[in-house]
Amino acid sequence: MQHSTQRLSALAPRPATLADLGLAQTLLADLLAKHLAEAGALDMAALGQRLGLSASLVEALADWMRGDGRVEVLGMQGSSPFLRVGLTERGRRTAAEAFGRDGYVGPAPVPLADYRRVVSAQSGREAPLRRQRVHEAFADTVIEPALLDRLGPAVNSGRAIFIYGPAGTGKSFIARRLSRLLGPPVLVPHAIAIGDSTVRCFDPAVHRPLQSAADASALLREGFDGRYVLCERPMVVAGGELTQHMLDLGYDAANRLYQPPLQLRANNGLLLLDDLGRQRISPTALFNRWIIPLEERQDHLTLKGGQQFIVPFDLVLVLSTNLDPLSLADQAFLRRIGYKVPFAPATPQAYTAIYRQECERSGIDFQPAQVRFLIDQLHARHRVDLLPCHPRDLLGLALDRARYLGEAGIDESALRWAWDNYFVTPAALDQSTAHTAHGR
Repeated sequence: MQHSTQRLSALAPRPATLADLGLAQTLLADLLAKHLAEAGALDMAALGQRLGLSASLVEALADWMRGDGRVEVLGMQGSSPFLRVGLTERGRRTAAEAFGRDGYVGPAPVPLADYRRVVSAQSGREAPLRRQRVHEAFADTVIEPALLDRLGPAVNSGRAIFIYGPAGTGKSFIARRLSRLLGPPVLVPHAIAIGDSTVRCFDPAVHRPLQSAADASALLREGFDGRYVLCERPMVVAGGELTQHMLDLGYDAANRLYQPPLQLRANNGLLLLDDLGRQRISPTALFNRWIIPLEERQDHLTLKGGQQFIVPFDLVLVLSTNLDPLSLADQAFLRRIGYKVPFAPATPQAYTAIYRQECERSGIDFQPAQVRFLIDQLHARHRVDLLPCHPRDLLGLALDRARYLGEAGIDESALRWAWDNYFVTPAALDQSTAHTAHGR
């Protein structure tokens, strides 16, 4: 971890001067004024924590604003050794005008060029996977080694991955666990400056910081640029709720705030589109949106005024579906997806291993006779494929019944009961129809 920390601090070193921030001084002054307008008078330490800057940089910025008549020194308060500053009347007008242009209030943003550089340096392709590490990461998962040896090189390549197969074959479960292969922590900026506009980047719903606020202050003292957050590599998951606007730069007109698209939040991580073909955006529109980013590994976004800018598209894109891939995409798009990985029903051996795992997870004894009953008497008789989801689901139903009856464990009759409640069978449909006709 120490080696990783040194690498990251060298990648984004703490700025020593205002010029090192790479931002217009007017943008910084507007941001400081907005903080003071929201919080009232603050000392240099509090402003530094809010802006992600050292107290010396905040003091230099405040001195410049004081010379311009926008802030005034109010003296120290309590035990703080730092002077406080507050807005003058002119400063309050400046803050109101700044809010009218851009509603962002938070740590200082990083320039777009710096963001591109940091994302490129942290690319997953810079730390190639090896087979041993992949298999160790999935040691607690029941998965065929041959399938794992298809997924490992796919993640290693950085190309998009198309996972397909029948429902219940474990596609979503395995796809989410691919995040285990993403590599060391990354720096994520709070926000990115594009001209005079600020685009949020850090999303607490997606990015998991590896440090507390106190740790962040310590990292700043150790030489980190406080405008970044040290995080686990992100994993973004979107399913049926996905719409076109989630893939483009969003703008909240009421609050004058830009919101990043899913792929920007997922940079240096993994983006999983689950249940492909069931979203509120058509597969054709989705594929057309991403043909160029997949080809060029960069994405074009547009500000509300029409200004376009380019950001990295550096992520592992995983598309998962139980529909026929050929019904969702044309050959031009499928050609741009490097890997197409089919998922199939489980073997009896894998099914048994999953059943054993689920018994252990549920705190009940594993009984080989029960799983043989499921495979030989129920699956075989009803010609139902052995899907990895079945052991968990059937055991869950059987345990629901045991709790209802006050029984300590489950037996074959409980599993048969679970089976009859889990599957829609022709016999049950015929019986339901007969009861309905009789009731009439």
